[in-house]
Amino acid sequence: MKVSTRGDYASRALLSLAIHSEAEGPTTVRDIADRTGLPQPYLEQILLALKGAGLVRSKRGVGGGYVLARSPSEINLAEIVRAVDGPIALGDFGQPHTDGACDHEGQCVLLSIWHNAGNQMRAELEAYTLADIASMAAGTRSWPS
Repeated sequence: MKVSTRGDYASRALLSLAIHSEAEGPTTVRDIADRTGLPQPYLEQILLALKGAGLVRSKRGVGGGYVLARSPSEINLAEIVRAVDGPIALGDFGQPHTDGACDHEGQCVLLSIWHNAGNQMRAELEAYTLADIASMAAGTRSWPS
């Protein structure tokens, strides 16, 4: 599995909201783009997808912008990636057969390996919340090794 540019940008945008979550009121798309170096038009599309997934809320008009829909400690990387990229898996291979009824030589063994590797990737991304990553960025917590 490869995290797409959308997944990376979505994670960076929500991390910015988490880092600045103590600020009063919503953050504009322009402010998020300026802080993260992300292209504003693409960021707007990503934020709409994140809103649809229930990860952010928006407010229109003067003083409008985006806020996290939940606490940074309740949003993990897997949710963010899923919101913009779909299911976290190494491929769309289906479930391995467990009754030995493989259609092709070695297929079931490989399907099982792809399935397990996807589970490990998902578990790794679920292990990091926005609060964890914000602490790492601030230098108050060790980076992953």
